[in-house]
Amino acid sequence: MLKLDKYINNLKQIIHEISARYWFEIDEMGTDGDHVHLFAGAAPRYAPSRIMQILKSISARQMFQSHPEIKKELWGGEFWSDGGYIGTVSDQANAEVVKKYIREQGDHQEKVQSNQLRLFKF
Repeated sequence: MLKLDKYINNLKQIIHEISARYWFEIDEMGTDGDHVHLFAGAAPRYAPSRIMQILKSISARQMFQSHPEIKKELWGGEFWSDGGYIGTVSDQANAEVVKKYIREQGDHQEKVQSNQLRLFKF
């Protein structure tokens, strides 16, 4: 089993670098141990699916370059699953509700095991 701290810190750094390069705004990022939630904003020229594609493809490539040992620990050798979920903010689900949801992901045991609920605090 891999020690997660160094991988989580590297993933945080990579996401931060990608967001700076593409002018994305990552307002909240969290995990419940086996997946990542992002609350992000971007220029209208980027479709939400394109934002996800950029973040997932670049971060996977850089994580495998920095930590080739993780590939054998991952199911199928892939860093991210093929799918994903994209939601938008509306009157029914305002920004603060979504951010709170991301911050509160994972039960207590998952938070302790992954040693990280909030990946970013902006």
